[in-house]
Amino acid sequence: MFDASGSPAPSAGAVVQDGAAWNLAPYPVLVTDRDGTVVELNGAARALWPRAAAGDRLRDTVPSWLTEAHDRIAEDPSATVRPFHGAVADRHFEAHPTARDDGRVVWWLVDDTDRRIARAALADARRRSELLSEVAGQLLSTLNLPRCMEMTARMATDHLAEAAVLVAPPQGHRHCLTYAHRGGPVTRVIAQVDVDRVPGLAEALQGFPPVPARWIDPAVLPDWVRPPDLTEPVGSVIITPLPGHGVPAGALILLRSGHEQAFSSDEELFARLFAARAGAALSAARLYTEQASITTTLMRELLPPTLKSVHGVDYAGAYRPARDNERIGGDFYDVHPGADPDQETLVVLGDVAGKGLEAAVLTGKIRNTLHALLPLAADHLRMLTLLNGALLSSHHTRFATLVLASVRRRGSEVRLRLTSAGHLAPLIVRADGTVEEALTHGSLIGALPKVTAVSAELTLGPGETCVLYTDGVTEARGGPLGDELYGERRLQRAVAECAGMPAEAVVERIQMLTAQWVGPGSHDDIATVAIGAPRSPDPALMRDQARAGVADTRRNG
Repeated sequence: MFDASGSPAPSAGAVVQDGAAWNLAPYPVLVTDRDGTVVELNGAARALWPRAAAGDRLRDTVPSWLTEAHDRIAEDPSATVRPFHGAVADRHFEAHPTARDDGRVVWWLVDDTDRRIARAALADARRRSELLSEVAGQLLSTLNLPRCMEMTARMATDHLAEAAVLVAPPQGHRHCLTYAHRGGPVTRVIAQVDVDRVPGLAEALQGFPPVPARWIDPAVLPDWVRPPDLTEPVGSVIITPLPGHGVPAGALILLRSGHEQAFSSDEELFARLFAARAGAALSAARLYTEQASITTTLMRELLPPTLKSVHGVDYAGAYRPARDNERIGGDFYDVHPGADPDQETLVVLGDVAGKGLEAAVLTGKIRNTLHALLPLAADHLRMLTLLNGALLSSHHTRFATLVLASVRRRGSEVRLRLTSAGHLAPLIVRADGTVEEALTHGSLIGALPKVTAVSAELTLGPGETCVLYTDGVTEARGGPLGDELYGERRLQRAVAECAGMPAEAVVERIQMLTAQWVGPGSHDDIATVAIGAPRSPDPALMRDQARAGVADTRRNG
């Protein structure tokens, strides 16, 4: 055994025989006989028990835990026992017994209060560190902002307070409030509240350090701070900011009723650490939500439209990006209907060099430019020339291929004017299954200073279809060995089998065959558009065209 200085403590026998050593011992030491009577005690023991003296009964002098320990030693002096532990006043001691041959027992008492406090503090620090790791892990596992707010409020009531209110940054004059009460549900409301009535809340929402809890009077809190199911009076409050990435992620209000212990300074510090983890997760979720909203808005403008019948002509389209995890790419199509059945509908299908987001950006620019040039749709070459100039004057280095189709129905027939700008020639599927290539060709867009193009005019009879497609169809690699191109001949045979089918069925057939050919392998963007002449005439269209003819006759009178 060692004393407080680290030197070996004197043995029990030496202490009893040497009064000077006995009194100089740094630990309380007392000697009892077999019957539990105090024989001797040193100065440290007298300081611990001022009224104790030799001859006193042990049970009348020391706490019961030490008396019970003595009884166990007296019953079996040869037994090997571990130290006994117990409290004396407000200190905690470790008692080491030594049984002597004459039946006496020497008790050394070592004060281990500080060691226990340090051990408890270390265990508490470890527990809080593990809790903070758990908080960070759980909150960062979701990028759903409402879910992250609910989890923050719930975990705060599980580990920090009886109730919690998470106040999100203002949205105009309103705040999103997330309430949680231990054992109850988590609720969210959006309300207009006066944050200035809550001491320190306005500052916390701006990211300033929190106001100490002892400065906040719970009696002055407005009613909206209390969760609806917290019926007891509030006894202690913590208001701490939720730090975010550059901007605050909100503020957290922690509440304890008067029946619970008030927040300590250590708990305030831990609440700030908790808030820092939660703020980082909330900020990440909010940033993701904002970016997802922006992406959705932009995506809505870049995605190909849903096609349907327009002015008695059937239209169908399908698009498959090069990567399954992307929704946009370099292929696109649009249908711009005329103002009335007598005016042409402009169909555009194009392919921008490359794939992914960069190609989609140029795709969006081309589509917007063509939309602005719709008043010139009757002159395909002029439209392509102006579009080419717009691309050459921009910072883009990519080029594009296009095919334009001006469509108008006349009676049971559909008249087409097709112009290719470096694009694959459209295919015409006749009613008898014959497949023709439209005799149109031209130069790329965005590559050369001058655009050349040759247009083709043709007519679709009832049940006949014009197919526009990108090279993602013919250049799709797959087949038995996985490296063979689908090719134009296979495509022509496939569309020949679609004779008489509606436009939507033709597109679905091409997409299905291409997907089967590619299998799990990689492919380019794939876009297909079908323009079909219905088998039966559209009564409404015929009526509108008749009225338009009568009006023209009257005007020409």
